[in-house]
Amino acid sequence: MTQLIFSASDFRRRALEHVGAPLDHGWEHHGNHALNGHVDLVIQDMPLKDAAVLIGVIDDDQDARIILTQRTSKLRQHAGQIAFPGGGIDDTDQTPEEAALREAEEEIGLDRRFVETVGRLPQSLTGTGFRIQPVLAVVRPGYTITPNPDEVESVFEVPLSFLMDPSNHSQDSRMLAGAMRRFYVMPYGERRIWGITAGLIRTLYERLYA
Repeated sequence: MTQLIFSASDFRRRALEHVGAPLDHGWEHHGNHALNGHVDLVIQDMPLKDAAVLIGVIDDDQDARIILTQRTSKLRQHAGQIAFPGGGIDDTDQTPEEAALREAEEEIGLDRRFVETVGRLPQSLTGTGFRIQPVLAVVRPGYTITPNPDEVESVFEVPLSFLMDPSNHSQDSRMLAGAMRRFYVMPYGERRIWGITAGLIRTLYERLYA
């Protein structure tokens, strides 16, 4: 069996080879959506706001890591949860990439000059009313992080090798909006990565590494 490489350069290669793969259809077959079948198909008929998140992989030789945030407890939605930098796509954003880069600058102070976008994952729909476009990127060293205290409690990194290991992907369930929902969970130290974020990580694994 060939041993997988978890460097940023290998991630870039996989992401660029993935460019052009069907993205707008088949979202229901990936991540958390694949666990919930027809329940999530109802979401696509809801009024949804377009959003983008940045899945940034830090280029540090063979020790590639993904940037994650913990949202503050005072936010109206998804308070206190682990998330990728991101948010709603504004009218002034020409592309999801531009929105993801802008949001990363606003939320964690990540200067876009250090970020190379390399692809996208399929969109993900949320019961809280968002249609999320995940943007894949490589982040070169030299950047600084300055969290916006109104939105982000802390910023941390998780090894790509850990997140792309399916043995670290467990599942849980709970009642949400009157329906039993299943979702991925990826505990990392004292942090519990779950819900939308874990579903996007699982989709990254399924599309690029499985």
